[in-house]
Amino acid sequence: MDRLTEMEAFATVVDQGGFTDAAKKMGISKSAVSKHVSSLEARLGARLLNRTTRRVSPTEIGLAYYDRARRVLNDAGEADALVNAMQSQPSGLLRISVATDFGVNHLSPVLAKFLHEFPDIQINMVLNNRYVELISEGFDLAVRVGELEDSTLRARKLTETSKRLVAAPGYLETFGTPEKIDDLSDHKLLHYSNQASGNLWKITAPSGERRQIRTAGWLTVNDGQSLLNAAASGLGIAYLPTFLYRKALEAGEVVEVLPDLPYEDLGIYAVYPPGRFTQPKVRAFIDFLVAEYAPDGNPTTL
Repeated sequence: MDRLTEMEAFATVVDQGGFTDAAKKMGISKSAVSKHVSSLEARLGARLLNRTTRRVSPTEIGLAYYDRARRVLNDAGEADALVNAMQSQPSGLLRISVATDFGVNHLSPVLAKFLHEFPDIQINMVLNNRYVELISEGFDLAVRVGELEDSTLRARKLTETSKRLVAAPGYLETFGTPEKIDDLSDHKLLHYSNQASGNLWKITAPSGERRQIRTAGWLTVNDGQSLLNAAASGLGIAYLPTFLYRKALEAGEVVEVLPDLPYEDLGIYAVYPPGRFTQPKVRAFIDFLVAEYAPDGNPTTL
C-alpha cells in the first residue's frame, strides 16, 4: 500500500478518535481505513493503536510516530499547495508600500504595463516616507531604497542608484563652490528628516575615508522631491539619489557639487514576508520589476 496513505489513515484515526469518523473525514470506507492502519503496523512491526470497543487511542510508540507522521503529511500538503500556487494565474489585490520619490518617478510609470499583462491583479500602492511593518500593516511587499535593516523579510534586488551632492548654479554663484568636504560646513545644507542619523551626512572622501558632516540648514523635510525643489530654488546643497535629480541636472536646474567624490551606491530592493512559497501575484510583480530594471540580468543604475 502507499506509505503516505497509510500515514494519513493512521494520523486521521488519531485526530478523529476512531475509525468511523476517520473514514468520513477521508471519504473512504471504514474497512479501507482499517486495512491502511493494519498494513502500516505490519510494515513497522509495531502496534500503533490501542483498540477497544469504546475508543481508539495511540500507544506510546504510536504517539511518537504520529508526531513525525503529521509533520510529513503537513510538508506533503504544503508541497502540493506550492505546485498549485505556482501554476495558478496571478490574481487578487496586491498591496504595495513604496517611498514617495521612487514611487512617483519610477514605479507609477510602469504600473499600466504590469496591469495589462496581469488583468486579474488589482494594485493598492501606498506612497510614504516611513518604515512600514509589512505583516502587521497588511502589505504584500515594499520597495525600499538603501541599506536594508536586519529582519526576517525576504528581499530581492531590483536595481541600483547612487547619491550625489547637488545645488543650483545661482546658489553656488552667491555662496561659492565647495572645493573639498570640509568646505561644506560653511554652506547651507538641506536635510532629509527621515534619516536615522538626523542632520548628519556620511560622505566618502576620494581617499576612501568616511567623513561625517553635520550643519544646520534652512530646510529639513521628509520628502526628497521637496529637497530637490529647494535645491533648485537656491536654498542650499542637497544630498540626493541620482534617480531623483537626473532630469533637473539635464535641464541645468542643478549641478553636482564635489563631483570627484566617490559615488555612494544604494541598492533598490523588493522586500516581502517570509514563507515557504511566494504568492503568485507577488512573484509576478517582482519578476516584472526585475525585467524592467535589469532586462539583461544586470541591474542598471537609476
